[in-house]
Amino acid sequence: MNKKTFFLALITVTIWASAFPAIRASLQGGYTSGHLILVRFLIASLVFVIGCFLPQVRLGLPRKQDLPRIFILGLVGITMYHCGITFGSQTVNSGTAALFVGSAPIFTTIISVVVLNEKMNTIKWSGLGIGFIGIAIVAFGSSGGFALSRGVLFVLMAVIATSVFFVFQKPLLGKYNAIELTAYFTWAGTLPMLVFAPGVINNLREATLQAHLSAVYVGVFAAALAYVIWAMALSIGDPGSVSTMMYLEPPLALIIAFVWLGEWPHTVSLIGGAIAIGSLLFVHFMEKRKTKYLQY
Repeated sequence: MNKKTFFLALITVTIWASAFPAIRASLQGGYTSGHLILVRFLIASLVFVIGCFLPQVRLGLPRKQDLPRIFILGLVGITMYHCGITFGSQTVNSGTAALFVGSAPIFTTIISVVVLNEKMNTIKWSGLGIGFIGIAIVAFGSSGGFALSRGVLFVLMAVIATSVFFVFQKPLLGKYNAIELTAYFTWAGTLPMLVFAPGVINNLREATLQAHLSAVYVGVFAAALAYVIWAMALSIGDPGSVSTMMYLEPPLALIIAFVWLGEWPHTVSLIGGAIAIGSLLFVHFMEKRKTKYLQY
């Protein structure tokens, strides 16, 4: 990975990591969960509408036959994911939510095995088992016992939704560039969020300035521009190498949440998160080592 790719990916992951405490800041500043979801994605949708008029972006229209898949994936990857994260953030702190999201590749692997018939070897199965132990520890640690809280269930729903989203968007990646797809998914995912529209004006009046700034930040940067920067990184770098940068998201989110909001997850959740993310790193490096060994 060259320096330009590295820094583009690092900027993206840092923005995504900061989105967790930004969401919490908006909720603490007076936004309801539904209104925050709606406002941030109306802003993100507007960013992509403006992008339509920029010659450098070149957003075209999706093919008619792809519209059902785009709308369904927008519902799952945008609506369900962000509803889960935002409603979950009412009771789950930013660092813990980031630890859950950092384990998304575990669920992505399971879905890939079931849907795409992806082959699994002993290394991957071992990593998967260890990863699930880590997820369970995070869940129980953040719930305060052997009962899953409502917030944890919402975040788990978000993680599964984003895993489904990653797997089923593959057929569309060969037809559209990443910026186009992100715009389509954002617009499709924003439409169901209009159910949160009643009372939004009154909520905007009651929320604090910090809450408004945080909402604008996650709408413009985390929900729109970060995906564009990520696409740039993927366009000039190896997708496998670039994707490994996402392992930095949970620790960055922990640091940002601690500095910004003074939040720090329960020790049990930290241990579980380390186990879950460590299992992913274990599989990645063992597979890489195996490939190098076979080449000799």
